[in-house]
Amino acid sequence: MIEKIKEKNVWTYLKETDLPIVLYGMGNGTDMVMEKLNEIGVEVADIFASDEFVRGHFFRGFKVIKYSDVCEKYDDFVIVVCFAVHDEAMLQKIRTMSEKHTLFAPNVPIVNDGIFTREFIAEHDDELERAYNLLSDDFSRQSFIDILNFKVSGKVEYLFKCEKQKEEIYSEYLKLNENEIFMDLGAYDGDTVREFLQAVDGRYDKIIAVEADEKNYRKLTDKTAGVSNITTYNLAAWDKKETLFFEKKKGRNSKLSASGKVEVNADSVDNILAGEKITILKMDIEGSEEKALDGAKGTIAKHRPKLYVCAYHRNSDMYRLPLKIHELCADYKIFFCHHPYIPAWESNFYCIVDYSTQL
Repeated sequence: MIEKIKEKNVWTYLKETDLPIVLYGMGNGTDMVMEKLNEIGVEVADIFASDEFVRGHFFRGFKVIKYSDVCEKYDDFVIVVCFAVHDEAMLQKIRTMSEKHTLFAPNVPIVNDGIFTREFIAEHDDELERAYNLLSDDFSRQSFIDILNFKVSGKVEYLFKCEKQKEEIYSEYLKLNENEIFMDLGAYDGDTVREFLQAVDGRYDKIIAVEADEKNYRKLTDKTAGVSNITTYNLAAWDKKETLFFEKKKGRNSKLSASGKVEVNADSVDNILAGEKITILKMDIEGSEEKALDGAKGTIAKHRPKLYVCAYHRNSDMYRLPLKIHELCADYKIFFCHHPYIPAWESNFYCIVDYSTQL
């Protein structure tokens, strides 16, 4: 696999440049980038934010300025994007910036399992190669390589060249119909439920939505109050019935941690369903996907539902998840796609059993 990765680590590029480095954004991502740059002895020249967010405030000792201020201050510079982007207008803004300046979006860790590097790929070369060889079409294989090159280099052009709209996945790969029984693990406020409803034009058999975070669960029940034939659970998806502990985080996600203060009841897909059939199983559960797959092995063996498994929380997701899926059911055709997002969030595995090939 490593021979397919043509890029250097983003941190090497940043250490080698003679241009001033300016960080775009404020928050946890900027903290992590600054800590890594400080570790390798690279100085930050300035920090800027989108014009509408600049109010004369400071971040880590820097007065936050506008992009236009940066352009006036320096003839040329390197931009490092330090926040996640999926809004279409903002994605276009970053695309435009990348056409004018050297721009990186480092793939900083979500679950604190280290920085993704060429060295990580070399260390797990065999597993990544086996995962790559499980993919079922050329687009998936090229996307897999593009995402690895992005994770190493932080170059956003790799994301732009392989992105695919979610609507295409539902129609081309998952091929949803009006008899779907959809189980959504990590249902948040019902965003994927709404996405599913649109994809099936409101025609389906049943929805089962599972969300661990209590605040998000309340949003889920509120926003799906008018949805028919839906069952919701305030649970974490896991490989067995257990009590887990989470560190509370702002926004969408909570982080699983042995030292966490928030108790959350967890259970497996097999226990929740108790043999009941589902036709599509989605997982976006903050790095617990492999555990949840183990907890769904009975359901997968019996019903072989279509799978939609997010693969961007842990560095190891790129190989451990497809290898686990193949272990649970060797009949799955496995696809890999990235959807419009910076950094490589919304990079997912999609799996189906093609019964026509078994006739």
